[in-house]
Amino acid sequence: MNGMTNTQRAQVLIHALPYIQKYTGKILVIKYGGNAMISDHLKDAVMGDIVLLSLIGVKVVLVHGGGPEINEQLNKIGKKSEFVGGLRVTDGETMDTVEMVLSGKINKNLVSRLQDKGGKAIGISGVDGGLIRAEQADPRLGRVGRIADINPAPVLDLLAAGYIPVISTVGAGPDGSYNVNADTAAAALAGKLRAESFISMTDVDGILRDKDDPTSLISEIHVSDAPRLIREGIISGGMIPKVECCIEAIRRGVNKVFIIDGRIPHSIIIETLTDEGIGTMFVREEV
Repeated sequence: MNGMTNTQRAQVLIHALPYIQKYTGKILVIKYGGNAMISDHLKDAVMGDIVLLSLIGVKVVLVHGGGPEINEQLNKIGKKSEFVGGLRVTDGETMDTVEMVLSGKINKNLVSRLQDKGGKAIGISGVDGGLIRAEQADPRLGRVGRIADINPAPVLDLLAAGYIPVISTVGAGPDGSYNVNADTAAAALAGKLRAESFISMTDVDGILRDKDDPTSLISEIHVSDAPRLIREGIISGGMIPKVECCIEAIRRGVNKVFIIDGRIPHSIIIETLTDEGIGTMFVREEV
């Protein structure tokens, strides 16, 4: 707020009041990944946003991925990746690396950053407390898991104690750990928690009518319109599974779901505490 007068600063805070009132005491699930995780500058902005929301009474749950860092670690150990249908075949050695990077390095780094910003955070994986129960998705993919069940109790306990849960999406299967897609896990958890909102941070502006025109952002999509947008090719490629996760979250009881550009500093605060909005919002019914 450099260059602003005290009156202008006060007006900014007053303007945010109705949004603060809407979210205080409610659960907000954030899926964090992609380029927003690579830059230290953007990491600090995201962690600052989350701590601010927590301090004003929002019950924030952070679910994270870590694909680029997993790839980097696999390259370091000389592990070649094999893909089936665009999905990484995850053998035992790869799964060990996934768990080490996700539940170890990335998870604890995010916890440390939140605490450096003045927040209270505890990092867990889907294995802890039986949070994510997984089963093999496809024998050809090895230890890639689909969600069999979500037990929200560990997350609710942490929220009740005033902590920000930071969750890596490694699931517990009958024969060990499984790598679970972070978008899918975050959406399912948001539904189980009956979250007020679910925010998926991506590397794009949101849903564009014309992928080459950033001014063609679709700011609001009714869930019943999504299949048509997929058929028309407006939602395509890697955005399709993300949108399907957003729709699933709405169907599971989440009030509002957002896809926002994590490359924009403080995009979470802009989306939650202002009336501008910078991404695409999915809603259950037309409003």
